[in-house]
Amino acid sequence: MQELTELVNNTELNSMVIDVKEDIGDIMMPIDVDNEIAQSHMYDYVNPEQLMTTLEDNQIYPIARIVVFKDSRLAMDRPDLSYQNSDGTVWQNGSGESFVNPFLKEVWDYNVDIAIEAAKLGFKEIQFDYVRFPESFETLSADLTYNLGEYGDTETDEVQQRVNAVTDFVAYANEQLKSYDVDVSVDVFGYAATQREALGIGQNFSQIANNVDIISSMIYPSHWGAGAFDFATPDTEPYAVIDEYMKVENEVLGKLEDPPKSRPWIQDFTASYLGPGNYINYGAAEVEAQIQALKDNGVEEYLLWNAQNTYSEGTEYQ
Repeated sequence: MQELTELVNNTELNSMVIDVKEDIGDIMMPIDVDNEIAQSHMYDYVNPEQLMTTLEDNQIYPIARIVVFKDSRLAMDRPDLSYQNSDGTVWQNGSGESFVNPFLKEVWDYNVDIAIEAAKLGFKEIQFDYVRFPESFETLSADLTYNLGEYGDTETDEVQQRVNAVTDFVAYANEQLKSYDVDVSVDVFGYAATQREALGIGQNFSQIANNVDIISSMIYPSHWGAGAFDFATPDTEPYAVIDEYMKVENEVLGKLEDPPKSRPWIQDFTASYLGPGNYINYGAAEVEAQIQALKDNGVEEYLLWNAQNTYSEGTEYQ
C-alpha cells in the first residue's frame, strides 16, 4: 500500500480501486451488514477507517470494487441462489468458480447492502464488476436448474430475459445508492459495445450505460481475438486497438441522451500466455500508447490493470 500511495503521489495518477468484495465472494474488511453469510466470509485484511484516512490524507479518490454475480461463497452456501447441475451440485466453470443468479432480487440486495456500507465508509464511487451471467451461458443454460424469479412470467426470449435482469440490477443498485452521494460505475467487456448485446452474459452496453455515472470497458489489447478490428495479433497493437475500439464506443455513447463518463480499463501487463508472436512485452511505452489513443478520442480518464499491482516504471501518465 505504501508503494502504491507513493506511485500515485509521484505521478498524475489520482485514484485507487479497492476490493471490498472480491472475486470469490470474500469481503476484505469489516463492514456492518446483517446477512450471516456475508458475515461468515468477512475478513479484517484491511482496517477500513485507517484505509480511508490514508486515502484522504493523500488526496486519493477512493473507488470500492464489488464483484457481484461471480460469487463462489454465496453459491455454495445458498445453492438455490446459483445454478445446479442435474445431480444437484452447484455448477462451476472450468476454473472451479461459481456464479449466483442475476434473476433473483435476493442476490441483488446481498450486493447492494455491501455497497451501501462501502458508501458509508467514505468511498466516493461504487464500482460493480462481473455484472453478468457466466461466459457462454447461452450454451449452458439448458443443462442447468435455476430460478427465473419474476422474469419467468415474461413473454421475452432467454437472451432478453438475461439482458433485462442485468440491466434491472444496475438500475436498482443505482437507485438504492442515490441517497449516499456516490457515483456508480460498472465494468463491462469491451466487446459488449461492438454488438447490440452480448447474448450469453446478458450485457447490453447501451442499457447499462444509461443507468450509471461511469462506464469502464475492459479493453486490454490482449483480450481481443485474432482479427478483431482487422488486426491479426491485437496485443501487438496497443495504440491502434484502443483507437479503433474508442471510435465504436464513442458512437454508441453518442446516441444516448445522457451518456455516462467513459473511464476504460487499459493493460499494464504482459500477456505471454498468448504464445510467441501473439504478444509483446508491455511497459511504459505501451501504456502511454493506450493513454494517447484514449486522449485522441476525447477520453481523459482510465484505469490500469495489473493483477499483481505491479505497474510499469517510467510511465508518463497524462
